[in-house]
Amino acid sequence: MAAREVLFEFRQIGAYVKVSAIDAATATEVSIVGDASAGTARLKQTALRKLEYVLAKQQPPGR
Repeated sequence: MAAREVLFEFRQIGAYVKVSAIDAATATEVSIVGDASAGTARLKQTALRKLEYVLAKQQPPGR
């Protein structure tokens, strides 16, 4: 996958953090909820993997 600009938003909700990842080119947004103790890097990585999965599903077959 080519390098893309991805924006991240973190919102703490009690013991959990909601992380939103937004692809700047397509405005596709995904969210995950994880344990706040998991750490920013791990939560960010999980949200990015989900975003990549969703973007790949949106591609036409054969690409």
